[in-house]
Amino acid sequence: MNKEHFDVITVGAGLSGISAGYHLQKLCPGKKYTILESRSDIGGTWSLFRYPGIRSDSDMFTLGYSFRPWKEAKAIADGPSILNYVRETASEFGIDRNIRFEHRVTSTSWSSKENFWTINVEVGTKKEKRTYTTDFLYICSGYYNYDKGFTPNFPGVKNFKGQIIHPQHWPENLNYSGKKIVVIGSGATAVTLVPSMADEASHITMLQRSPTYITSLPSKDIVADFLRFILPAKLAHHITRIKNILIQIWFYQVCKRSPNFAKWLIRTRLKISLPKGYDIDTHFKPNYQPWDQRVCLVPDSDLFKAISKGKASIVTDHIETFTSKGIKLKSGKELEADIIVTATGLELLAIGGIQLKVDGAEVDISKQFTFKGLMLSGVPNFAFCVGYTNASWTLRADLTSTYVARLLNHMQANGYKQCMPVCDPAKMEKEPILDLNSGYIQRAIDQFPQRGANRPWRFHQNYLMDLFDINFANVNDSNLSFG
Repeated sequence: MNKEHFDVITVGAGLSGISAGYHLQKLCPGKKYTILESRSDIGGTWSLFRYPGIRSDSDMFTLGYSFRPWKEAKAIADGPSILNYVRETASEFGIDRNIRFEHRVTSTSWSSKENFWTINVEVGTKKEKRTYTTDFLYICSGYYNYDKGFTPNFPGVKNFKGQIIHPQHWPENLNYSGKKIVVIGSGATAVTLVPSMADEASHITMLQRSPTYITSLPSKDIVADFLRFILPAKLAHHITRIKNILIQIWFYQVCKRSPNFAKWLIRTRLKISLPKGYDIDTHFKPNYQPWDQRVCLVPDSDLFKAISKGKASIVTDHIETFTSKGIKLKSGKELEADIIVTATGLELLAIGGIQLKVDGAEVDISKQFTFKGLMLSGVPNFAFCVGYTNASWTLRADLTSTYVARLLNHMQANGYKQCMPVCDPAKMEKEPILDLNSGYIQRAIDQFPQRGANRPWRFHQNYLMDLFDINFANVNDSNLSFG
């Protein structure tokens, strides 16, 4: 039986995969492509996570696509609205017709003799084996493990008589009305869950081992609303997008270059938002600098309002053991609970856990270097998409997909069948591709490729620098080997 062949195979139909489909159609209209999606739905993270209040912690003028303006009222949008936006984008541009659902890629192998990748896939619940071939492989599966989240081995967990839930596997139609709830964690998921559940719960407690930097923004962008009132929609969208990109870059640079000033800004807003005399030092003063880990965003101060109303509280302590009624802390205090939510983080998975082989040899991607943060040294005709940690994911996804399309056009115009980044590892200064010290990153960072200290091997966390390095730089780079 003949294997179906594509010019490009993209893996993943989330934000990145839909972006890839759009740019391939627009910039490489003659290319035959498909998107292989392991699940049965478009949307990636936004179709997987269903916990109460799930939302973006980036504004939708930058998380949304540059080619399809965000038109809804809220700039900080909820998960269902984002999922609907991604689905509508895929439908509007016909990208959904190129998606093959329930296609889980298990392994891939490149042949230099034949100049193509062989893609092995399991289809559906019966895991039917299927094989495709492609000239170019583009991984857009993000870096989260969609099968499971991270939960520490809590002592005495079997003693608890109530319900324990991880946000990644939220039960449908969970009734928590009038229940006492403890949410373990202090990251983006925890600060989303607490205010969203506070009104219905009897009381909800956020139990954190250590604080996180948290700040608030309005859910609506009044500048964007004004611009949309006086200007055409697309122009208003682009101006707002540029404004928000510059604000993101400014705030990140302030945090990294003047951390004491950044901490003063954050603390000042906390004093305004929290009850007078609230113990900010205990519950909102981390032992690291801003943006050493992600700064959490809460829209319209919803977390602080829940605390001020007495519907929610924060406890900063360590867990000694689970009990039948809740959690005993090392301070001796016991938190009673009917439901415990382990918002303890995600597990990372490099390139979707897909096995790569080049000419029969398995590729250890942790020993490879990233070219412009989107290709791997020593791996031909291959790209992957990783978004920003300090700004909206889609900003980077759009740049990466544009570059892949430009590269494919350059190869076609010059009759090249192969393109591969080349470097001398012995001369490279190794740095981790993700530069945060958050626990979920540190647990898995050794599985990811390295970045170099200098261009083009450095992955910048800066959209403007990437705009020039990726979109406007000559594709015929001396660090690429064409053949």
